[in-house]
Amino acid sequence: MLNYAVTFLIIALIAGILGFGVIAGTAASIAKVLFILFIVLFLISLLTGKRA
Repeated sequence: MLNYAVTFLIIALIAGILGFGVIAGTAASIAKVLFILFIVLFLISLLTGKRA
């Protein structure tokens, strides 16, 4: 999940540099949503994970 967020962030950066504003904005939004989803799932797994 984090890999996809980083991938979309890189796509957004490259599209922004090349002047594709709409694609850059969309990719940045997708990266933000994936990153937040990753953080939420990570925290849930920390709280409900098995402990030794």
